[in-house]
Amino acid sequence: MTINLISFASPLHKATTLRGSHEAVLNELEKYYTVKLIDYKEMSKLDDDDFKVLFIASGGVEKLVIQQFEQLPRPTILLADGMQNSLAAAMEISTWLRQRGMRSEILHGELPAIIERMRILYSNFRTGRYLVGKRIGVIGPSSPWLVASHVDYLLAKRRWGVEYMDIPLEHVYERFQRVTDKEVSPACAAVASQALACREGSPGEIVKAMKLYRAIRQICEEEKLEAVTLSCFQLTEDLNTTGCLALSLLNDDGIMAGCEGDLQSIFTLMVAHALTGKEGFMANPSLINQRSNELVLAHCTTGLKLTDRYILRNHFETGKGVSIQGIIPTEDVTLLKCGGECLDEYYLSTGVLLENTNYVNLCRTQVRVKLDSPVTYFLKNPLGNHHIMIPGHHSEELNEFLQANTCKRME
Repeated sequence: MTINLISFASPLHKATTLRGSHEAVLNELEKYYTVKLIDYKEMSKLDDDDFKVLFIASGGVEKLVIQQFEQLPRPTILLADGMQNSLAAAMEISTWLRQRGMRSEILHGELPAIIERMRILYSNFRTGRYLVGKRIGVIGPSSPWLVASHVDYLLAKRRWGVEYMDIPLEHVYERFQRVTDKEVSPACAAVASQALACREGSPGEIVKAMKLYRAIRQICEEEKLEAVTLSCFQLTEDLNTTGCLALSLLNDDGIMAGCEGDLQSIFTLMVAHALTGKEGFMANPSLINQRSNELVLAHCTTGLKLTDRYILRNHFETGKGVSIQGIIPTEDVTLLKCGGECLDEYYLSTGVLLENTNYVNLCRTQVRVKLDSPVTYFLKNPLGNHHIMIPGHHSEELNEFLQANTCKRME
């Protein structure tokens, strides 16, 4: 982690004494981060991928800062240790920026708190930069029942920098037909041998599912896709197989993959992975118990890396193909959903996974989760159907990032 400290000091404040005047804060930062102290006149040499913090080194620099308005990072982080009247100047600058609709924050106070806050702000910056230019493949149309999960492609690109790309299902079918059984036989054997059981899926069904994975993976490589969402029910009708295994393996490969052409959930998976480094379980809230504040989440696919063990099943709704009944560790979890046409709303809660259930009338992978926030959200104010479950408690970093991007939290 490299911090570019853009220093602003009054002409009355000699450059030779800048470090000496602020030795405590600079030394502490350098214990944890690589710090580059840069004069504001050199700011133009930095690019958009450089993490920048304005170091207000003295009073009397207000006009110097506002003269650089076009080059200032958005949001603007101001570091002021209070020496040489720096805090007073930072407060004046912050007010001026906010009056012009720019977000700003002053880092000041106890050094450990500054160090920790800098880490969070850097994480926000890194995730925001990661999303810019990322390509999401939308293979086939969204499922017709996802009436509240639309995303405006243009607004999403303007807000987050992500690019949704429509890809016809026929492109998958063409590649699927070209993949031979011999090409996928070793991968089929590996997946089957590591399964706890193969309850319904025949060897032939596993081969077809693996050929589909290979076809979608080829498209991801050709189109340079970081994520993909699949119109899986239409595909099941056309190819007589399911995308459950393909999506599972793509997630394990680090290519975020979601079901049913759900545009909001695939973005949620990307944000979760960028901030936490973990893949998520995209699922339907299927049963809710208000008295115990619990819900059951269920879907027919999950990344194999999320599971302790897994069983190969057929698809719940259609009885076709291969799906995953994953046995996911009982541990702390986080539930997340980004929603809205320009992805400016979100739901977030921590909880604990209590058990893996086995209801006969639900999708194959099922988990019962006790939440830390009221489950009434799902009945009174939900952001659509699918929600994403992530291993571990990650509410702080997720909330910080989404709040920093002016998203509205739904509860």
